[in-house]
Amino acid sequence: MRHLSAASDDKRNRLTAPCLAVGLSVLLMPSASLALSELPEENIEPAPEIITVPLPPPISGPEQTVSDIEDDEDSVAPQATETPEVYYDLERLPEPVRRMRGLIIDACKAGDIEALRPLLGNDESRTQVSSGGGNFDPVEFLKDISGDGEGHEILAILLEVLEAGYVHLDPGEPEEIYLWPYFFAVPLEGLSGPQRVELFKLVTAGDYEDMKSFGAYIFYRVGITPEGRWAFFLAGH
Repeated sequence: MRHLSAASDDKRNRLTAPCLAVGLSVLLMPSASLALSELPEENIEPAPEIITVPLPPPISGPEQTVSDIEDDEDSVAPQATETPEVYYDLERLPEPVRRMRGLIIDACKAGDIEALRPLLGNDESRTQVSSGGGNFDPVEFLKDISGDGEGHEILAILLEVLEAGYVHLDPGEPEEIYLWPYFFAVPLEGLSGPQRVELFKLVTAGDYEDMKSFGAYIFYRVGITPEGRWAFFLAGH
């Protein structure tokens, strides 16, 4: 279990990242990975603010808190009354989506966060990496929220997210998106045993219980449009 709540000291950790907590006092607990119980709420200023906080050993680094982004159209919170189908077959993805996912994964495996720069777009097409406004360098922002200071931790998180199953939301609508991981769009209470194992590659069992209490998956997610634009890489709801 890699990235959220308290676990034993011998577990692998790589997470230093922002997660949203709406109506909860959630902080990341000082142990194997970031805990949902550690996440403060923030009023976003024109540019994202990085707040240095103590993190679980052996990794420590800056944490970015974000405000509620439920109304942000790029965050693509699930609205369907029916649970969307979960997919693993990459051949079902449109070619532009499959290509962008592959390019992001290749950049992550290269171990150089600068390799993401050409994929993040610019101006109005820029990938959303923070719910805060303002003009800032998205690569530098991702390095800032990565516990190692070089961006390797956040690359590992991004890679794990894209290796999970995905869902296709709002087909045929302007908000149509392919979203990883599917946990964001399905009821956590109904996850099967294998699905929980998959979830625990991203979060701990304690974080799973916290998220069930919150009512949603609030760790990182990635969205790619049918045209192959990398729309967002965000945490929160």
